[in-house]
Parts: sequence; C-alpha cells; structure tokens
Amino acid sequence: MPAQPDPARPATTPSTTPSDTPSDTPSGTRSTTPSGVPAPQLFTWEFAADPYPAYAWLREHAPVHRTTLPSGVEAWLVTRYADARQALADSRLSKNPAHHSEQAHRTGRVGIPGERQADLMTHLLNIDPPDHTRLRRLVSKAFTPRRVAEFEPRVQQLTDRLIDGFAQRGSADLIHEFAFPLPIYAICDMLGVPAEDQDDFRDWAGMMLRHTKPGQGGSQRGGVGRAVKRMRAYLLELIHRKRADLGDDLISGLIRASDHGEHLTENEAAAMAFILLFAGFETTVNLIGNGTYALLRNPEQRRLLQESVARGESGLLETGIEELLRYDGPVELATWRFATRPLTIGGVDIPVGDPVLVVLAAADRDPARFSDENTLDLARTDNPHLGFGHGIHYCIGAPLARLEGRAALATLLSRLPDLRLAESPENLRWRGGLIMRGLRELPVEFSPESRSPHVPPHPLQQGPS
Repeated sequence: MPAQPDPARPATTPSTTPSDTPSDTPSGTRSTTPSGVPAPQLFTWEFAADPYPAYAWLREHAPVHRTTLPSGVEAWLVTRYADARQALADSRLSKNPAHHSEQAHRTGRVGIPGERQADLMTHLLNIDPPDHTRLRRLVSKAFTPRRVAEFEPRVQQLTDRLIDGFAQRGSADLIHEFAFPLPIYAICDMLGVPAEDQDDFRDWAGMMLRHTKPGQGGSQRGGVGRAVKRMRAYLLELIHRKRADLGDDLISGLIRASDHGEHLTENEAAAMAFILLFAGFETTVNLIGNGTYALLRNPEQRRLLQESVARGESGLLETGIEELLRYDGPVELATWRFATRPLTIGGVDIPVGDPVLVVLAAADRDPARFSDENTLDLARTDNPHLGFGHGIHYCIGAPLARLEGRAALATLLSRLPDLRLAESPENLRWRGGLIMRGLRELPVEFSPESRSPHVPPHPLQQGPS
C-alpha cells in the first residue's frame, strides 16, 4: 500500500531582509499576495527542509506569485501543474538571460554562478531556437540512448566499488561516499576524462555545489567562479588533445558530430561538456540522496521495492524512480526564463523582461493532477511528472540519471538490506540553493557485509571537497 502522506506544517520563521547571500545560506523572503494576505516565508533553512506546505499554500492562494529572491532579484513563481506545463513550453519565455529587464545576469545573480565570466554561456540551458535547435541536434548525435545503454555495466561497476568502500564498516554518509562520487565518475568516464584527472573534477564539482566535507566549514565566496574557470580551461585543453586523437568517448562524439556540414565550435563543445557535467551530476546526486531518504522514511514502500528487486523484477524499480522524481525530485525549480513578450499565466499578466521560475516541486504535488499527491506510491503509473522538465528544454541527460538512480537504489537495497538512518530527520541539513533540492549529508547505519569486496576499490572514493 502507498506510504502515508507527509504531515503539513506552517512556515513560521520570522521574516528577514533579502540580500545577496550565497545560495547555500538562505536568508528568507516574505511577500504579499494581491489580496494583501502575507505569503508563507520562502528560502529559509526551515523552508529548505520542507517546502511543500508553503508550495501548497501558494498553489491555492497565489499560484503565480511575484517574490523577491535571496539574491535580491524579483521573479514570478509558477506553482500549479497546468500553468507549469504551459510556461515550460511557451516560446515567449526565453532562456537567454540577456532578455532580463534588469542587469542582474551581468553580476551572476541569475543562471549558473561563474558561467558568464568563464565564457560558458552557449549551452542548451541558456539559448533559444534556432540556435538551441541546432545545438541540441548536434549534441543528440553524440549523447545517444544507445551510448547511455552501453554504459550500464560501467555504472554498475562504479556503484559496487563505491559500496565496497564502506560496506564492511557498518556506517556511511551516503551523500559524500556514494551519491556524490557515483555520477561524477560516471560522467567523467563518459566524457573521456582520464582517471588521473578525475580528482580535480571531484574538487571542482564540490566547489560548484558549495559543498564541503563534514568539519571543514563553509566554502569561501568566489570559489564557484574559480572552479568554473578551471573546469573550462581543462575542457578546452582536453578537447584540443582529443581533436588529434579521437576516441569513443562523449567529447570525441561532440567533436565528430555534424549536421549538414555544421559542427560544434570549440567553445560550444566546452560549454556542452560543462553543462552535461554540471547539470548531470548534481541532478543525480539529489535523485539518489532524496530517493534513498524517501525510502527510509517510508518503510513499507521500501520493503515492497526491496522484495521486488530481490525477485529480479524491474517494473517496480522503473515506476519507483519516476515516483521518487515526482515526490521529492532533485530539481526544485526549473532554470530561469524571461518574458520576451507580454503573456498571461494562470490569469496573471507577466510584463516583458520579468523572470519566471517554474516550481517543479509544487507542480508535481498538485492535487488537480496527482491523486494522493503527498503520498509516496512507487507503483504509481499515471505519473507525467515534470522532474526533468517539459518541451524543447526537456533534460537531455534524463536517461543517464535514470540509469544511475536505478543502479544505485537497487544495489543499496540488495547489499545493505537493513539500511537505516543514523540521525533524526529534523537534524539533517538541506542545501539551500535556488534550483536544486538535495541533502548535505545522509548518515546511515547497517549490518556490515561479511564477504570481502568482490572488486578492488575505485581509486576515487571521496565526497565533495
């Protein structure tokens, strides 16, 4: 039977003044609806831990809601499912930050921090047709479903090696020791990053997430931009090397890709490799982390999945991944969009130049579309969630994220059958970023494996630094 719904609770944290605080330290914002009723406070630590009651309030009372973000940028939040699907597919909403009526994009307050300074803007998340159509077509020639399917044995090998690193210990932090490194190593292998350089990618990825190991404290301001610049310099050098010796990796595929004589430029190839790494790994970190946490909080659903996996079945695992993407997905808000012409969403007029943020987490719990919306039901089949977006910007890396999610959860449940939380849920910390939703750490305990690791440990096992 489905798990019981989450108990709703109001957001009661006192109001604070919005500031240009980094996205991992929410300052909180409160705004007023057109009727004059104060909206729930958003973007506090309490909100980050459980945003769903506030989103339910917005869906009912202010489904298209203008608010001030912690960065000081004003934007519209779209929270109902039907409005969200409309907005995600509306050509009047541009992905190009240059259409923002303010100049906030010049100071890095919209988009991925550091990408403008590092000249990495020409990727699929920031451009519109016809350039988007051309780039997506070229990238799709390299990042094919067949390439992802052929990578499945490598994903399983990485999964087992990482679990080998802590299976006999009886405890682990599943974010730092498993959910974070798995997609980093996977996408590095797929891109063709040599094993001896993957330590650097792990470090840069940790800086980009503003994510540190326990006891190290917060990362320094400006570290994200430095990490992005270093990553771009490395990718350009790697692309240059591979042009002289093409292999069977994804970067070589990006270099080879052509359409009617058109090729990706070197900058475009670097930007695409960057966004595949950045968007691909962080989405999967949160899918594995949030998904494992949801299963641990819903033991009956976890038991059903565990039994299904033990029988060698795949059906419940496949529908279960989709339900975990809906229930507490890795992407809380879709990436930035900007109105290029006046438009109306949910009866609200959006002026030209205004930013629009579609709240995927709110849309995917809209009771107008999903029955028992706050209930985790791994067998749910009527599940057109928006976890990977919708329309022409639907996540190109979704097949890889699904593959890694299935391998990670099935292997954890099989090898560590009595996996349990080692910390009370109220003490867990969530990252406070605007777009992504994920745990900072997930401490667990389990009975140590008695057998010896069946493969040598992977040389890169550490979490983000």
